[in-house]
Amino acid sequence: MAASVLLWVVCPKENAVSSSALLGLIPRTRAGGGVASQLVTRPRGPGAGARSQRPRIASSMNSNSGVSAVYSSTAAVAASPARSSEEKVYEVVLKQAALVKELQRRSAEEEAVAGTLSNWDFLNDAYDRCGKVCAEYAKTSVYEGDSDDGTLLMTPERRRAVWAIYVWCRRTDELVDGPVATHITPEALDGWERRLNDLFEGRPYDMFDAALSDTVTKYPVDIQPFKDMIEGMRMDLKRSRYQNFDELYLYSYYVAGTVSLMSVPVMGISTESKASTESVYNAALALGIANQLTNILRDVGEDVRRGRIYLPQDELRQAGLSDEDIFKGKVTEKWRSFMKGQIKRARMFFDQAEKGVGELNGESRWPVWASLILYNQIVDAIEANDYNNFTKRAYVGKAKKFASLPLAYGRALMGPLSKRAAGSARTC
Repeated sequence: MAASVLLWVVCPKENAVSSSALLGLIPRTRAGGGVASQLVTRPRGPGAGARSQRPRIASSMNSNSGVSAVYSSTAAVAASPARSSEEKVYEVVLKQAALVKELQRRSAEEEAVAGTLSNWDFLNDAYDRCGKVCAEYAKTSVYEGDSDDGTLLMTPERRRAVWAIYVWCRRTDELVDGPVATHITPEALDGWERRLNDLFEGRPYDMFDAALSDTVTKYPVDIQPFKDMIEGMRMDLKRSRYQNFDELYLYSYYVAGTVSLMSVPVMGISTESKASTESVYNAALALGIANQLTNILRDVGEDVRRGRIYLPQDELRQAGLSDEDIFKGKVTEKWRSFMKGQIKRARMFFDQAEKGVGELNGESRWPVWASLILYNQIVDAIEANDYNNFTKRAYVGKAKKFASLPLAYGRALMGPLSKRAAGSARTC
């Protein structure tokens, strides 16, 4: 992905990175928990008694009779032909929201005990390394080309958590799109998923894993979106075409919507919000889908050169287009008409997403608004290029990115839409 670190809205499917930038891309078999796990073991502390040393999020799910028991994989439910992909994915949204509500009922004392780690120097170093990776690859953030990134608009604690999530997503994406992609097998992805399970259990393999392992103890981040992202990587190994939008929607959820669900718990929901937790997560999901659809439309030419067409085959046929037309890469009236329809759909998801951005914690709204505006400008750039996404890359210049920051800040100051709506209703 063009590595914007405004992670709630970013998809891990763009720029390749150097093989030396990230450690341990290929999962490796090991005995025990590794050196890192010895340094981040959770202390039991006063009142912990027989508390498991698993991260807080995992132990909370075990104590919740409803959340973890029904939190089945999206990949598993995808086999049911009776429901659309949107309905299947919405189950994940509902269960993530239920997890947030469950954790909100935990006592302050339990939060303090569970969130304590035994080696702060090690963890600070782990987070710093994640931050360096983010700074190096923040190519599409509002600070493109600078050493800083969009997370500088966030509070320090949230920034570190976003770094940890981003690096995991970056490494996962590199498995199928990076320098080692030709050597990756489904078995390697299975190993990566086992490693994911380990870090959620408090057994990180390396420092990057340790940062994420710490993050998931502090925020209501569930493992399911991470597993679903790995499922998206499996799809990239075996598929290069999507027959209809229902299939493309599921893929877009796997590789981008998941990032939204990972990130909202870190961003936080405003205490002033009157919206339901489910509606905020659903809006976040819509933004992830919108960004992925934008990436797909921007990168048609690049993907074709890799033998991939991320466009609904049935809609191409309805427009009188074929794979051969896509490979020829000529902008015709049929192509323009097809692209207008695809852009209209992407903007529909952006419109849905806008309803949820204002419900986020006040400290998080500005960077999310900035990234949403940026991706809308990418869509505008596709139109400005006369829909030539074969040989021209839709690009938003640095000056225009900076110019959008005041607009994003103004929108962020407006606060939750649900609160304003409730106030208007009372005055009527």
